Amino acid sequence: MRTIRFSYARLSASEWNEGELMRAAVYYSNSDVRIEEMPVPEIGAGEMLLRVRASGICGSDVMEWYRKDKVPLVLGHEVAGEIARLGEGVQNYKEGDRVCVAHHVPCNTCHYCLSGHHTACETLRRTNFYPGGFAEYLRVPAINADRGVFGILDNVSFEEATFTEPVACVLRGMRAARFYQGATVLVLGSGISGLLYIHLCRAFGASRIIATDISEYRLRAASNFGADLALQGSEDIPKRVREANKGRLADMVIVCTGAQSAIMTALKSVDRGGSVLFFAPTEQGVTVPLSINEVFWRSDVMLTTSYAGSPADYDAALKLIATGRLRFKEMITHRLPLEETQKGFQLVAKAQESIKVIIEP
Repeated sequence: MRTIRFSYARLSASEWNEGELMRAAVYYSNSDVRIEEMPVPEIGAGEMLLRVRASGICGSDVMEWYRKDKVPLVLGHEVAGEIARLGEGVQNYKEGDRVCVAHHVPCNTCHYCLSGHHTACETLRRTNFYPGGFAEYLRVPAINADRGVFGILDNVSFEEATFTEPVACVLRGMRAARFYQGATVLVLGSGISGLLYIHLCRAFGASRIIATDISEYRLRAASNFGADLALQGSEDIPKRVREANKGRLADMVIVCTGAQSAIMTALKSVDRGGSVLFFAPTEQGVTVPLSINEVFWRSDVMLTTSYAGSPADYDAALKLIATGRLRFKEMITHRLPLEETQKGFQLVAKAQESIKVIIEP
């Protein structure tokens, strides 16, 4: 394969050559990610062309069961970069602006949006940019350019800005699970999502945070980012929570792993009046037996889920990152060039000694 380097962000619209090629990391499976050439996306009225500077690998990117019938494709939705070109009619932005972009955006007019459930919107589930963040350039459709582009302040790096999407998801999850200051929080699974919940719950005033994982590496990370107690997942978690919480179970349990055992642990670890947030998806076909009497009756326990983030969550996340008071950058364990995207996928899929892996095209 020919290796080609371009610097289109420096070109004006009049100097642009249509049909130029770019490199992209094309996903076939977790063990087969190929660097291939493809045309730089052409843009139309209302659209943008983004020069990708950093793109994070999300845990959802390595869900093979979800991807296998859709390959080949270019993944990557935690992106930040520079506007390389603007389509006719785009206002409020100029070429060279540093931005992060939401891949899914809502219509803002349907029943779900008007009732505050923007991530249940059908438009949000259909929208996306092209081809994906693991490429040198991507096209931002008009609807995304209209309501899913967020300016990056000068004090925020591109790699820090890639946290906008995952932090937006976590902020929405905390709201869905009724987080409050002084709560005792149990986080099951201390990968990147779990660590973000630990770090943000600590920042927003949780009184006690208990974390679990099966990896000692990630348990050390959980302690580093705010957990008061980090436990092996094989322990008797409800018992240890009671010991640490003056005889009570957790006010809020956040499930950041798809392991079925963690789901059962969550149901046994939530206190009366508490909530369980199922944040991570499971493998396909997983079901859980549920005792209505033991879990719900007279316990006032809420079970909930949370998917994605709304534009308001993106805006709040980016403002939070810009304060510089939180340590998101310290969560980055690997920074890799585009040609090492395969290595990045293997690191995330193995879930061992890595936390956040960033691809820098």
